[in-house]
Amino acid sequence: MNSTAQADRYDAIIIGGGVAGLSAAQSLGRALRRTLILDAAEPRNRFAGHMHNVLGHDGTPPAELVARGLAEAQRYGVERLTAGVHRVRDSTRADSMEGTGARELVVTLDSGVRLFTRSVIAASGLTDELPEIPGLAQHWGSSVLHCPYCHGWEFRGQRLAVLATSPMQLHQAQLLRQWSDQLTYFSAGAGELPAETLQRLQARGVVVEPTPVKEVLGDGTAVTGVVLEDSRSIALDAIFTAGRLIPRDGYLRDLGLEREETMVGSFVKVDAMGQTSHERIWAAGNVAAPMATVPASMGMGSFAGAAANGALVNEEFDLAAAGKNQ
Repeated sequence: MNSTAQADRYDAIIIGGGVAGLSAAQSLGRALRRTLILDAAEPRNRFAGHMHNVLGHDGTPPAELVARGLAEAQRYGVERLTAGVHRVRDSTRADSMEGTGARELVVTLDSGVRLFTRSVIAASGLTDELPEIPGLAQHWGSSVLHCPYCHGWEFRGQRLAVLATSPMQLHQAQLLRQWSDQLTYFSAGAGELPAETLQRLQARGVVVEPTPVKEVLGDGTAVTGVVLEDSRSIALDAIFTAGRLIPRDGYLRDLGLEREETMVGSFVKVDAMGQTSHERIWAAGNVAAPMATVPASMGMGSFAGAAANGALVNEEFDLAAAGKNQ
């Protein structure tokens, strides 16, 4: 194998440098695997100033946790490159002529550079595509939010609203009543509510407003209210909503991986250890589990890293038993 090919060959390439990817990297680095993190540096939670409901890290800025995690992984020899990934595919005979083996994957970066690896862990997260309402995106992560468990305590007892984008937000409205008795449910995005559902909400003091929201008002990062389509204004301190969840997994498109259709979209199907339908590809965090929180994504990444290492160990024993070189 030539020196260039050797330099570009890894035991594992992790796509995504958030908590799922870093947890996987730490497992692999501690297992003495040559590991590379490819990170586009656009984490889903980059809009949030602090994390909550993360044991031992309550109130920590997300970027600070990632920086700590990267430093820890790098102590075990993990490498990192800021780069977008265009495509992942199986190696071919032509690749083998360049020094790669038949037991590898080819990872092509957006720049056209190709890297070779025995395993891939997809940990690239997802994108929240928010409703196109003026003022909404500007406050995303500060006072326009999606997770009551992550942000509800900070807005306890204040004037809250749920902006429905689908019938699923009904559950969110019921949850948020636990944090405040000043709650408005903007129901236009969920369609007409059944009479029984409307009665349940009203019985708990939830104001149901069917008129669509025209604009979100704010002062800096703080929401101050909304303007409705009929020009009425409602004062608020925070809005909870959910955008369309789009997994960042386009680089896997040519592999024909099995997918799971969920209520919030189509995601790569994985088993309990994060393995996809491809024997050399795992997925962890929001790219495979849209509802995974920071702690859950950490756990998924750790499992996926251990599983990938276990698969490589088994392969090495199989090759040795067959009298073949790795």
